Amino acid sequence: MDDGFRVEVDLDDAEHGYSVRERLRALDLDDKARERLGHGVLVTRDGARLFLYAPSEAHAREAAGVVRGLLDEERLTAELRVTRWHPVEEAWKDASIPLPATPAEEAAEYAARERAEAAEAKREGGYDWSVLVHVPGRGAAGELADRLAADGVDVMRRWRYVVVGVPTEERAQELAERLRGELPEADVRVEVDLSDVERSPLQFLPF
Repeated sequence: MDDGFRVEVDLDDAEHGYSVRERLRALDLDDKARERLGHGVLVTRDGARLFLYAPSEAHAREAAGVVRGLLDEERLTAELRVTRWHPVEEAWKDASIPLPATPAEEAAEYAARERAEAAEAKREGGYDWSVLVHVPGRGAAGELADRLAADGVDVMRRWRYVVVGVPTEERAQELAERLRGELPEADVRVEVDLSDVERSPLQFLPF
């Protein structure tokens, strides 16, 4: 759901010291709360954080009210935010920020996404997306690696293989199409690193 909304709940673990299970038990929903939330809200947990996904801003704000009421009843403190998914930037942003409405606004969000992906790659030592090129000869691989490196991209060469790290899927597909046209004899593939997803599984709590 590209234009979905969610409620982000950061529970105050430092003050209360509850285990994750105890915090979640404190947020068990009674029938009245379930009725207010409806069946269109999905709850997930990632450690001490809760996420309530909703089909509209109105549903999200209703869900936030339900959670706030439960927190008050249990005398717990938490930070709540209602956010909206921005598909161009691929980021959750405050619900008060509208989606981009013009090509210039879309370009600005995409540029922000590329900057964020580049910063993440620098921290983690690699990009999530890469273009793998297998060329017929080692000399051709070296020439290709040198040419791409001169363009300022992140390149690694191993034997007849050239691997180019890129910040987004769009950039990976663009580069792959370009290289297929320039090197019809090469095998060009787009690959994605899903290790981040594997390391941080979400636990779903359906109503």
